[in-house]
Amino acid sequence: MKLLIATTNAGKVQEFRDLLGRDRFEWSDLKSFPDAPDVEETGRTFRENACLKASAYARHTRCWALADDSGLEVDALGGKPGVHSARWAQMHERGAGDSANNALLLQQIQHVPDDARTARFVCVLALADEQGRILLTARDTVEGRLLHAARGQNGFGYDPLFLVDGFDQTSAEMTGDQKHAISHRGKALRRLQALLTQFVPGKLPVTETGAAK
Repeated sequence: MKLLIATTNAGKVQEFRDLLGRDRFEWSDLKSFPDAPDVEETGRTFRENACLKASAYARHTRCWALADDSGLEVDALGGKPGVHSARWAQMHERGAGDSANNALLLQQIQHVPDDARTARFVCVLALADEQGRILLTARDTVEGRLLHAARGQNGFGYDPLFLVDGFDQTSAEMTGDQKHAISHRGKALRRLQALLTQFVPGKLPVTETGAAK
């Protein structure tokens, strides 16, 4: 079966393929569709944005599409940056990209004590068929705490700042296998994988796992 991973993020593409099985699908990603339009992420929740992207890219490419929306919720910031995680610095006119996002976040929580620097990564996945109908969704999280400076070179996004609960490592210090085992995206992908084994083509009610946030 052809399956589009609806992202140009090489890190996400590798995680999706590793966790869902490289030999199970005929894989492609948005780099193979340079004419694909940008999908405006107007949803108020991770799930809404994941469904918007999966549906739009499935209709454009005429193949099944798997999209995610993920981000960081910082308790000291009332759950922000949340759905705006990738554009956090840009929204504040502080540049763009991972380095700018991390620098702004560190400034925003610089006076927050260590025991209150709690946060979580959230991932919601949505799978759509060729007609853009949402077939399955899955959601999961990983809890942690934000450091005062970046550590590690293996991750992307906010990974270098995120010390995972129960480990003395940031997400960016973990190996790929370690990260897949505990990450929000890894857990959500395993939820989705379990749902795929139960999925019956032609039956379209959306199946959700986890809270629909």
